[in-house]
Amino acid sequence: MRPLGAHLFLSANGADVREALALGYPAAQVATQSARAGDRHPDEVRIAFDGDAVLFSDEAERVFQSGGLDAFQSHEIEKANLPLPPGPFQPFLAALHRLQHGGAARMRIRTALVTARSAPAHERPIRTLMHWGVSVDEALFLGGLPKGEFLREFEPDFFFDDQTGHIEHAAQHVPAGHVAAGVTNLAAARETPRRRADSNRA
Repeated sequence: MRPLGAHLFLSANGADVREALALGYPAAQVATQSARAGDRHPDEVRIAFDGDAVLFSDEAERVFQSGGLDAFQSHEIEKANLPLPPGPFQPFLAALHRLQHGGAARMRIRTALVTARSAPAHERPIRTLMHWGVSVDEALFLGGLPKGEFLREFEPDFFFDDQTGHIEHAAQHVPAGHVAAGVTNLAAARETPRRRADSNRA
């Protein structure tokens, strides 16, 4: 990937995806059961991203995991003017932004942020994108509503999320891939050996 200057790695092999992420490349495990991409926008590439642990770091998700929704909301209000650190897919979004705004050679690309956040926690991601000097064409703050139906209307060629439950639901409507990054996936990785041990004891 390094000699190719790759900006994205997709695979159905979870181990390969985790290795690519560990090396600093945007990478996702393709949900092979995903619905096919729509065909209503043949001249346009559409990409949708989750926010925390995908475009942004898992900083806020860690607060949510440890302190719950109230702690998360307070944390994000307090730090609304402080940009979130970049997540594993920030370089890919930046590359798409350059292609979108590349003068005569620009490509027809449409991007979307599709996140479970809601007001007032929506402000920090918007300010973060402005700080990076990149933009998205759509920003959907769903307040915990299922993402699949909204993605079906946007019709992305691909959607990236760090939570397997979101991917399973989204894959019923659009092509989707799991980004095995952030605290949610660390917890899942710790649980897997424990479940195996419990199964062996049974």
